Order: sequence, then structure tokens, then C-alpha cells
Amino acid sequence: MIQWEEVAEDGTKYALLEGRRDVPGEVFSYAFSIPAGSWDPPHAHTADARVFVARGTLYLGYGEAFEREKLQAYPTGSYLLVPAGAQHFDGSEEETLIIGTALGPWATHYVNANVGGSAGTV
Repeated sequence: MIQWEEVAEDGTKYALLEGRRDVPGEVFSYAFSIPAGSWDPPHAHTADARVFVARGTLYLGYGEAFEREKLQAYPTGSYLLVPAGAQHFDGSEEETLIIGTALGPWATHYVNANVGGSAGTV
């Protein structure tokens, strides 16, 4: 059972499963839960994220502005690589769970710095 460490105002949940994300060069794994109808505005990560969709459908698009027509669906069982520095936006119409791995140190930077982030982004 996943022990959620952080729950954001938007209902997203984050849990560190293994490793440390603040240590340079250390691999870590995490779980991220997206509630139905939740959308994360454009942002980028400081390291590549390798993502497996464990439940639901993740929708992800690339660009500096949220554009619904750019979203691509990744259903349960999908695996994808989100490159470091690639500005993207994501979310889901249904409750979705992703499991990811990345290399520390890890940070998330939103295109609009005034936007509150999802769980696990700080």
C-alpha cells in the first residue's frame, strides 16, 4: 500500500517510494496520484522522468501553454519518457496513478511561477 506523503490543494498525491530525490546522481522512484478532472499547467523537470501508468489514463502535451489539442493519451500499461527541461502539461479525466523514476536532484519549474504546484513539486 502506498503511504502518501504529500497531498496538494488540487487533490494530487505524492509518495517517495525509494531513494532520495535531493541527492545528485541518485535514482529515486515515486508514485503520483491524479484525481479525475485535475490538470497541471505547463512546467518542466530538472531531470528525465520515466513514467509508467499503473491505473487510469494520463494525458500529456508539450509546450509553454496548455493546449487541449496537443494532449496525447497514455492508458494503463503505458510507459513514457518525459525529457529534462521539456515544458509540458498533464492531467486526467479519471483517477490516475503513475509510478516514476528519475535522477536527483529533482525540481519542478512552472512556466507561470505564480501557479501553485501539484503534490511533490517542491
